[in-house]
Amino acid sequence: MKLLHSWGALALAVALAACSPAKAPAPVVGNGLTPIKFATDWRAEAEHGGFYEALANGEYKKRGLDVTIIQGGPAVNVPQLLATHAIDMGVGSNSFIVLNLANEKAPVKAVMAVMQSDPQVLIAHPGQGIKSLADMKGRPIMLSDASITAFWVWLKAKYGFTDDQVRKYAFSDAPFLADKRAIQEGYLTSEPYTIEKASREKPAVFLLADEGYPGYAAMVLANNSLIAGNPKAVKAFVDATAVGWRDYLYGDPKPADALILKDNPEMTQDVLDQARAKLRDRGIVLSGDAKTAGVGAMTDARWATFFTMAAGQGVYPKTLAYKNAYTLQFLPTGAK
Repeated sequence: MKLLHSWGALALAVALAACSPAKAPAPVVGNGLTPIKFATDWRAEAEHGGFYEALANGEYKKRGLDVTIIQGGPAVNVPQLLATHAIDMGVGSNSFIVLNLANEKAPVKAVMAVMQSDPQVLIAHPGQGIKSLADMKGRPIMLSDASITAFWVWLKAKYGFTDDQVRKYAFSDAPFLADKRAIQEGYLTSEPYTIEKASREKPAVFLLADEGYPGYAAMVLANNSLIAGNPKAVKAFVDATAVGWRDYLYGDPKPADALILKDNPEMTQDVLDQARAKLRDRGIVLSGDAKTAGVGAMTDARWATFFTMAAGQGVYPKTLAYKNAYTLQFLPTGAK
């Protein structure tokens, strides 16, 4: 489950960045490679597998990049690090994060969308009469603060959910396990598995994307200074990442898994295996436009659909120049 951060901190970071000149793109170092600091949005896990696979198999290096993956976590705020040029590239967990950056006029753009479907789910106990998302109307639902201003907006618009249904979610399964009537947010690749292991009972899991939730997930974000100053490096990163994801999901995942387990000793192989299977079998990465355009595909039409939904609910001004949030110029080749 991704922990999202306060936008007050980002707004301050953007303001500070605007007061000082942008750093020049990373220079080529002695080994002839361009260094790229890349931060993930959480501790190392299968949801980052393609990045680690590209690193382990030398896909970044063969394209002239010296990539360092900086593991995310509760204290790592990727948008803030990007806005202040502490890193060159990073993961944007969902489409709201990307549009929030545009709304704050942060000097950052999404350059690819690894996940065509957002893995966000709502989880219920079996035998509670919940057969669909619509059945959750009027029932208490445990959500994080960040989710209330993200996918909850879409749920209210589509199903008539109301804010009085919201209960606090503190990134622990314990309250859910203790209450048979509880409904909880989660990630398709994470909480359903840990809940089933703990309860020995298969929970009812509802993937928002299956019901039409239009957001991308796991977008690669890049500083505008890198995009303008070294577009070749951005393109190289996107292409290598696309190959890495293809190989992780449909080839041998062992090279990536070894690096993930080294970075995150709390991770286990069984969690990696089930998460990778879900990413592959549910078409989280390779579906929709990615089936024809390759891993990482984005389109103007898809972004317009998402923005129209969010702006229609008052999340953003309808005049927002939302196309400043992304660019299609680096979409991957050779990884279809």
